[in-house]
Amino acid sequence: MQTPYPAPDFKLNDQQGEQRSLADYRNQWLVLYFYPKDDTPGCTIEACSFRDGRDDIAEKTGAEIIGISKDDTASHQKFAQNHRLTFPILSDETGQVIEAYGAWGKKMYGREGILRKTFIIDPAGQVRKVYGRVTPLGHARQVLADLSELQKQIA
Repeated sequence: MQTPYPAPDFKLNDQQGEQRSLADYRNQWLVLYFYPKDDTPGCTIEACSFRDGRDDIAEKTGAEIIGISKDDTASHQKFAQNHRLTFPILSDETGQVIEAYGAWGKKMYGREGILRKTFIIDPAGQVRKVYGRVTPLGHARQVLADLSELQKQIA
């Protein structure tokens, strides 16, 4: 799909049980990332990368970060506590939001599952950039650089 396009709406609970929706982030930039499973090596690296880069991303771009997987809120709460995550992690146990964003599909060895994908969404709710098949290490730095460039282009 060619960008920009309207970001699919969502209403999901975070690790504290608080419902979050796309509308909550209107008028600000949003980094929305999908990951396969809490406390797995790649997912932990990616989450910690976003944790470590969150302040820079917020200060330089004003963007918020949200992670989404199919794990339940109890798993998310433990994951967030264990790794001192400072952003919401949403539970999509039905997989409807994951599918709506195209973050479900064939993985290695022909199995299906959650694809590691990240979306940059602008203040009007338009997807501006999509990262498919993300490499977890250093991903937050890449997102910050691209987000800064997108903001310059749109300003």
